[in-house]
This record gives sequence, structure tokens and C-alpha cells, in this order.
Amino acid sequence: MSEQITNQTKGKQTLFTTGNIAVMAVLTAISYILYMFVKFPLPFFPPWLDVQISDLPALLGGFAINPLASVIIVVVKCLLKMPFTSTACVGECADILVGIAFVLPATLIYHVSKGRKNAIIGMAVGTASALLFSALCNWLILIPFYANQFGNGNAEVGMQIIVNAVSSLYDGVTTENFYAFYIPIGVLPFNLLRCVICSIVSYLTYKPLSKALHWEIKSKNTQND
Repeated sequence: MSEQITNQTKGKQTLFTTGNIAVMAVLTAISYILYMFVKFPLPFFPPWLDVQISDLPALLGGFAINPLASVIIVVVKCLLKMPFTSTACVGECADILVGIAFVLPATLIYHVSKGRKNAIIGMAVGTASALLFSALCNWLILIPFYANQFGNGNAEVGMQIIVNAVSSLYDGVTTENFYAFYIPIGVLPFNLLRCVICSIVSYLTYKPLSKALHWEIKSKNTQND
């Protein structure tokens, strides 16, 4: 019994080992590069919605280490971008919320019982969670912020500018019904696509990358042998 408790305690203290910190640092750097530079618009989404997969390294880190690692990678990635923000850090804060909503449930469920089935279930739950948070963030935070910015303090003027920007995509959109178009036709499918891409790439690459992600454990086992 005492040996079991000791092993459990050790398991809880393994996040900030030298190896894990190194892996998280590399994954955070990759995530930051993807976040800053590897993104592209699609013609059927509003022009400010760029498809990017910067949550992928956080997902891999969460699977390989533990769920907290995935949260750290998401947060640090966004903090690193804040000095270059064009949204007074509001966009980055929203990305933190949506990113955590995606990777945390996915990695928590996976670590309950590791296996492909739980990985798929976790990523599906994480995707649903990210969709909910993305809708709330756009409704309550992002669009009100941009409306205020574009209107120089006049939200009504700013909303009209936003509506004009998407009028070619959404026939019949007005300031009154904007969210009825933008959330279900823009935000939700956009984030669904982003999360599905991250999930598929993670599912296909985690096993091939597993040895590299667990290099410290492998090194210790080799030394013990």
C-alpha cells in the first residue's frame, strides 16, 4: 500500500521534470510559429477568420505528458503573441479560452484510460466544448470589441461596418440578425473545421511521435536496464 501511494505521489509530481519542460518548450515554440505564421483564410468564411492549427502541439503535449501541459502550451503561445497583438490582447484572450476548452477535455478523457477509443472520444468532446466557447466568445467578447473599435467608440456604427464586410457571404444579414448568421454559418463551422484538422493530424501523428515525446522516460528505462 505504501509503495502504491509513493508511486501515485511521484506520478503527480512529474510535470516539471527536465524532460517534460524541454518537450513543452519545443511544442510551445512550434505552436507559436503555427499561431503567428501558418494560417490562411477561406472564401466562405469572414476575412478575419484565418484557419490555423496552433492547438495541435498542445494536444500532443497533453496526450504525452498530462492535461496541465496542454493548458500551459496554449497559454504561453498566446502570451508570446500579445506583444504583437492588433486586438488589444482581446483576440489572444479569447484564443486562450477556446484553446483550453478544446485541449483540456480531450486530454483529460484520454488520461482516464489511455487508448485510441478514449483519444477519439476526448477530441470529440473537446471539439464540442471549443464550439460552445467560440460561440460565447464571439457573441459576448469579440464582436462587441470589434464593433466598438471599428466605430471609434460607437458600437452601432462599428456593427454596420462588420455587417457590410460579411454582406457578400450572408444574403439578408443586418445588424439586427447578424448573430443568427455569423454564429451558425461562420463561427461554428470554422471552429469545427479547425478542431477536426487538429484532431485528425494528432490521431495520425501521436504514435509515430510518441518516442520523441516520451524521450525522458525511454532514457530512464535504458539506464535502468
